[in-house]
Amino acid sequence: MPLPTASDGAPPALEDCGPLSLLVVQPTPFCNLDCDYCYLPGRDDRGRLDPALLEPILERVLAGPFVAERFTLLWHAGEPLAVPIAFYDEATARIRSVLERQGGAPVTVRQAIQTNGTLIDGAWCDCFARNGIDVGVSLDGPAFLHDAHRRTRTGLGSHAATMRGIGWLQRRGLPFHVISVITEQALDHAEAIFAFFVANRIEEVGFNMEEREGENGISSLERPGTEARWRAFLERFWELTGRHPGALRLREFEQVCALACTDGRLERTDMNKPFVILNVDHRGNFSTFDPELLGVRTREYGDFVLGNVRTDSLESVLDSQKFRRIHRDMAAGVERCRRECDYFGLCGGGAGSNKYWEKGTFDCTETQACRYRIKAVADVVLAGMERELAIEAAAQAQPA
Repeated sequence: MPLPTASDGAPPALEDCGPLSLLVVQPTPFCNLDCDYCYLPGRDDRGRLDPALLEPILERVLAGPFVAERFTLLWHAGEPLAVPIAFYDEATARIRSVLERQGGAPVTVRQAIQTNGTLIDGAWCDCFARNGIDVGVSLDGPAFLHDAHRRTRTGLGSHAATMRGIGWLQRRGLPFHVISVITEQALDHAEAIFAFFVANRIEEVGFNMEEREGENGISSLERPGTEARWRAFLERFWELTGRHPGALRLREFEQVCALACTDGRLERTDMNKPFVILNVDHRGNFSTFDPELLGVRTREYGDFVLGNVRTDSLESVLDSQKFRRIHRDMAAGVERCRRECDYFGLCGGGAGSNKYWEKGTFDCTETQACRYRIKAVADVVLAGMERELAIEAAAQAQPA
């Protein structure tokens, strides 16, 4: 493995980092499911974050130069509900204690959790409510799609358990969103997926593409012909959302519409600007950029651990050889995208993890992930908006 050298570029200026918007904390790497497309290593590891470690984590954030007025603490990376409810009660108490002790301008921390939903019951709903935890549930749509990939460790489907958890959230009136992984199998079932979400009163959905990433060494979306099928899938989904206004909000459509209706452009995403995202594992090791990079080892870069909250401040790692090399290549890849890609204003240079897992380096441009997640979505949404505007204009031109 090549080692970084002192010539690996100057560290970024502090003003070119942050502000922090997302703190991803791993309560445990363990997961009770064994999804076949999961990128995470160590899903058998039952280690847990000591709640006391939250204090140095937050103290590093609050004492550093990257803190903003508010940020989200996301419990993620493993199955967060595999630790007991008491963990989150103690965590909330410690978060409040640290915030009360900190000097300077007040900071608001909002907690969120991304779960497979199989363990949610009334007690968990009470926990979410009293601790102010926003909930995201991983659900791939109808059972025949979900259970093909999201299985228990004994090979059973998890759809029924996830839907039972969603039922608890709905009965308690707790808002939630859903993230669905789209595989090649899903591309022929836009109508079934849309109908399933609407029938089950699931109103906020985001699509994550199955990606070659980490432990998942190949994606079914790499098969010949899938890009055309993905575009057809999106076009049909756009038609369905237009035919049933207000029934379902798809994250991907909402994001492109928001940018298309303003003069704004993205200069960078939170995935390629240092310390907009901070990722901390259950041992206190931290990284920045994509959360998917924490905990993995690569041939080219080694691991992406920059320090540990017990011993290292966030800003102290900016001058390390490891960070300088990662940042140099990440910044070079973003600059390539800026020069070469007409879609740069929609994605700000893309996610480094996708670039690495597809191309072996951060210093590159187009990936399959950006063709699916950015280019195809933008083309479908903008074409759909143009058609709707043309229809509206034609209707207004008709004589009364």
